[in-house]
Amino acid sequence: MLAPEVLGPCREAGYPNGFAYYVAGRGGVLGDVDADVVVSAFSFFEPTLVRKLWDEGVAVEGARAAARRYGAACASFWTHRLAGFEGCGRLVEIAEAVVDGADSSGLSLFAGWRGEQRPTDVAERAGFVLHLLREMRGSAHIAAIVAAGLTPLEALLATSGAEGAQRFGWSGPFADVAPDAKVPAEELTDAIVARLYTSAIGDAEIGEFVGLVERARAHLEGA
Repeated sequence: MLAPEVLGPCREAGYPNGFAYYVAGRGGVLGDVDADVVVSAFSFFEPTLVRKLWDEGVAVEGARAAARRYGAACASFWTHRLAGFEGCGRLVEIAEAVVDGADSSGLSLFAGWRGEQRPTDVAERAGFVLHLLREMRGSAHIAAIVAAGLTPLEALLATSGAEGAQRFGWSGPFADVAPDAKVPAEELTDAIVARLYTSAIGDAEIGEFVGLVERARAHLEGA
């Protein structure tokens, strides 16, 4: 989502920088909303930073156009990376069964991306649906963080300390949050995601999908 080849061409379209494009593009599936809605969907980024980047980004061509441009760029990232991977078609079939069968309640960013048009090229489509699964888990993780009684900043501090929090735009001084403070949220995330998978596909397909993802990883590492 932050690869130079995804973000780089944004200036040709008039975006002031790659980060404004990333926020407007990734969050654009939510529509022409106030930045507070994007803050809620992204959660881990410092709110004032999100508002600044969102307002700069959507000023270029609007939220939905930004999302379409960004989604196409993310999809094209996979064109040559997954080209030649023999399991691409089946990976798409199983991933789309999960994506389309998942209950999107409370998973706003995932629901927005699920509604976007998917590429026809099989390699691009495989990368795109993997992106959808990432957004599904990301949205579930935010819900789990809140349910576990943590703020997004506390979750960041538990995961990667002050340095990680600063990368997401926060400034100190920071509280000392132990890494194990996030364990309940991680376990709840796993439980939510497992339910989303098992409600859509059976154990045999889950096992097959794991194998396909492992093979895709090996293909990428050898590319």
